[in-house]
Amino acid sequence: MTECAIEMDAVNKWFGDFHVLKDINLKVRTGERVVICGPSGSGKSTVVRCINRLEPHQKGVIRLMGAEVGARPEDLRGDVGMVFQGFNLFPHLSVLENLVLGPMKSRGLSRSEAEARARDYLKRVRIPEQADKRPGQLSGGQQQRVAIARSLCMEPKVMLFDEPTSALDPEMIAEVLDVMVELAEEGMTMVVVTHEMGFARKVADQMVFMDGGEIVEAAPPGEFFEAPKSSRCRTFLNQILSH
Repeated sequence: MTECAIEMDAVNKWFGDFHVLKDINLKVRTGERVVICGPSGSGKSTVVRCINRLEPHQKGVIRLMGAEVGARPEDLRGDVGMVFQGFNLFPHLSVLENLVLGPMKSRGLSRSEAEARARDYLKRVRIPEQADKRPGQLSGGQQQRVAIARSLCMEPKVMLFDEPTSALDPEMIAEVLDVMVELAEEGMTMVVVTHEMGFARKVADQMVFMDGGEIVEAAPPGEFFEAPKSSRCRTFLNQILSH
């Protein structure tokens, strides 16, 4: 039986009095790709931020590779790569410098090892020629691919994506999604928050629909898109697929 990479068991989170996550139960097996969708404010981004311990949860248990995510995020965060809506690159450093920092500081790689790894991953995301440029000299799509390469340089076991194409112009979305499709095809464990339903149909093993801080529906893509069970999910899909 494939091991569980991520397990969320009755996870609850509040922002002050606002109950943002309500009894979230989610299992992601190693090598599985899960796409989370739902309307704005449904709690999707908070789920991935709790997995990576960027947000603490107040009730329930989150496990990564069988180990409980606790008060020391540094114990597990190296196993989880995260790509955000914004690129979060250091603007004063070259692309290569952005990529070598993490492996040298957190993984103990030498400069030459870190550079070799960084150049390998820049090839993977199809921009090896941009290594010496600064982020501001790149397009949004190129910057997001640098952000993906930076996460991959840590050689994580799981990759989390929080609406990675939402800040991009339409013509740049495809180049980022193509890289993500390749990662999925190589067997990377992925949790992706996105409205890109074409991408979801192509790579997802499981679709998760959230609304009001709850998981309303979870199903394989064929069943999810062709025969959604809940009226809330049907309404959401009708709205998003009609655009």
